[in-house]
Amino acid sequence: MRLQLTEIRIAGFGGQGVILSAIVLGKAASIFQGAYATMTQNFGPEARGGACSAQLIVSDTPVLYPYVARPDIMVVMSQEAYVRFAPELKDGGILIVEQDLVRVGDLNKDIQVYSIPATRIAEELGKRMVLNSVMVGFFTAVTHLLEPDAVRKAVADSVPPSFVELNVKAFDRGLDYGTKVLTGAPEAADADLHVEYSRE
Repeated sequence: MRLQLTEIRIAGFGGQGVILSAIVLGKAASIFQGAYATMTQNFGPEARGGACSAQLIVSDTPVLYPYVARPDIMVVMSQEAYVRFAPELKDGGILIVEQDLVRVGDLNKDIQVYSIPATRIAEELGKRMVLNSVMVGFFTAVTHLLEPDAVRKAVADSVPPSFVELNVKAFDRGLDYGTKVLTGAPEAADADLHVEYSRE
């Protein structure tokens, strides 16, 4: 598929795999899909728990300017990230949120909003740390920006060997959830979730 220049921001707090998510998507575009990608990142004062974000630009032609001005797609995994960055989202853009951690308000924009309980899905798989792979799978399904096989390969190529199987499984769960949401069956997507999630 042709990959038009697309500006993406991923934001949340340290420990959610925000930066790794951007690395995986950039690697999928540039290495496994033969396109181009640039990524820049920002950390808050604390590595874990502090705010962090990544700016990613993917394109089928060389990227001449690496900084995101008005994101076409935004992924937010914390309320703080939503408050800080969501107003930047381009009119007509796509907003992807962690369903249990982000409350979406009125942005006075014509945008598409997709939500997924990525942390709950990750916990059901046995490790909360794979929520970023769940989110990457969901991103792949709802945006149609990158080829699923390219992203799956990038996931496997970006984590330690002992965690490849779990992260690929998490990716596939997110991809499947996104596919069900797009077909208008969110209740089917939620049917397999058994873990009670607490914000504590």
